[in-house]
Amino acid sequence: MLIAADKFKGSLTAVEVAEHVTAGLRRAVPGLAVSAVPVADGGDGTTQAAVAAGFAPHRVQVTGPTGTPVTATFALRADGTAVVEMAEASGLQHLPEGVFAPLTATTYGTGELLLAALDAGATSIVFGVGGSATTDGGAGMLAALGARFLDADGEPVAPGGGPLRDLATADLSGLDPRLAKTAIVLASDVDNLLTGPKGAPAVYGPQKGASEEDVATLDAALAHYAEVLAGAVGPRAAEHALAPGAGAAGGIGYGALVGLDAAFRPGIDVMLDVLGFAPALAKATFVITGEGSLDTQTLHGKAPAGVAAAARAAGLDVVAVCGRLQLPQEALAAAGIRRAYALTDLEPDPARCMAEAGPLLERAAEWLARDFLV
Repeated sequence: MLIAADKFKGSLTAVEVAEHVTAGLRRAVPGLAVSAVPVADGGDGTTQAAVAAGFAPHRVQVTGPTGTPVTATFALRADGTAVVEMAEASGLQHLPEGVFAPLTATTYGTGELLLAALDAGATSIVFGVGGSATTDGGAGMLAALGARFLDADGEPVAPGGGPLRDLATADLSGLDPRLAKTAIVLASDVDNLLTGPKGAPAVYGPQKGASEEDVATLDAALAHYAEVLAGAVGPRAAEHALAPGAGAAGGIGYGALVGLDAAFRPGIDVMLDVLGFAPALAKATFVITGEGSLDTQTLHGKAPAGVAAAARAAGLDVVAVCGRLQLPQEALAAAGIRRAYALTDLEPDPARCMAEAGPLLERAAEWLARDFLV
């Protein structure tokens, strides 16, 4: 049995999901051979998954999204491969509870985290983006890495996406020279453009506290940012604004494409490679995947869909565990998942379901084992 599940957000890490599923399976089938590859799709939890796969954790203090120092972790393997998760430095979890900063939140700390990975000896970086509190197009990140963004008076523009409307000149010549020698993969589960109806501000801004007026301000500011960057680096700046992934994590994808020469890949594909999923799959006869909510988003590049696709290609059965299930059986089948076991089927009260996720997951795994293994 191979367990390759993502976190249950707000309840269990991917590692804890695997532990509880294993306990439940072995209640029904004592001595069952179980292996686990905790997975992530580039969003929050990506660093934890890398550490579970044997990467060494490195903790550093960086600038949080509102300017307050926060402790962030990146993961580094002996071969020089680093996993840097932007949410560790610039994620929603670092905002004061209930207080958003849609116009002023900065990715500066993410740039500091990338610098720390370079200082530690990283020669290639998997840059996971998602769960951000920011919509600054990666300007803060690039500034921390040595870029300069100045207003008409020659002063640095203030942090955040809103102040980019005052941007007059951009200079990327001061970017850390080590970046040019470092292979960087932008790992994301979204393929939004930078601006427009499907751009970062319109689609994700409201999740970060942006009002309709804020969304309009941010969209115009990011469009202006792209224009100024085009003046600094040429037509590729405009081309990257229309590239899949540019709108990821408040436009940090755009900053990575333009400033870091990153290559965009679906996050789950990158992470399955990095985490050693293929060798584990080769030894498996049955696969269990899952995440907190199985819904329409799952089908668009989330971890369970990627795991199921790979397992199905290998001819293996896949079932899923989840907190709540919002997909019909035909959608599950189309994704390669034979059946899904939801904790809400055992405990319909959402609050209790979240609080008791571990024991409930063990019961769900025991139920699954009795259906498929006994």
